Amino acid sequence: MASITLGGNPVHTSGELPTVGSQLADFKLVQNDLSIASLSNFAGKKLVLNIFPSVDTGTCATSVRKFNESASNLENTTVLCISRDLPFAQKRFCGAEGLENVVNLSDFQAGAFGKANGLEIVDGPLTGLHSRAIIVVDENGKITHTEQVAEIANEPNYEAALAAL
Repeated sequence: MASITLGGNPVHTSGELPTVGSQLADFKLVQNDLSIASLSNFAGKKLVLNIFPSVDTGTCATSVRKFNESASNLENTTVLCISRDLPFAQKRFCGAEGLENVVNLSDFQAGAFGKANGLEIVDGPLTGLHSRAIIVVDENGKITHTEQVAEIANEPNYEAALAAL
C-alpha cells in the first residue's frame, strides 16, 4: 500500500507499483469505440502509461495534453492515458482539445487494471479511482520506469518518464 496525499491529506492505494525490471502484466481496458485493448495490441512498441484519476480535473487534463505533445516526436512509442473515466468522456475531451497522439483507455468496468497494479485509491474522497502514476515499458514489455506521484494534484515528472524510453 502506497501512502500519497490529496490536498496534503493522506490517502492510500491498494498496493505498490510494479517494479522496474519486471514484465507489465497483460490488461484488458476499454477503448473509445468500446472494444477491448490488451497489451498485445501494442506489441513491439514502447509504452508510456499516463495513469490518473479523471480527465475532468485540471492536472489530469494537463498531463494528457503534455504527453500528446511529446508523443508526436517519439519513435516507436505509444502513450496510453488510463483512467476510470467512461470512454465517452475520454473521447469528448480529446476531441474538444484536438489531441490525436495519445490512446485513451478506460478501466471503468471493474477497475481490474488499477487493482492489479496497486493504483486503486482505497480511502478518501477519490476512493475507487486510480492514483496519478507513470509506468514506462520497453518494446518487450519490460518496465523501465515508474513514478507514483506523491501528491495527486501534482503533475508527474515528464522528463524522467521520457528519458526512460
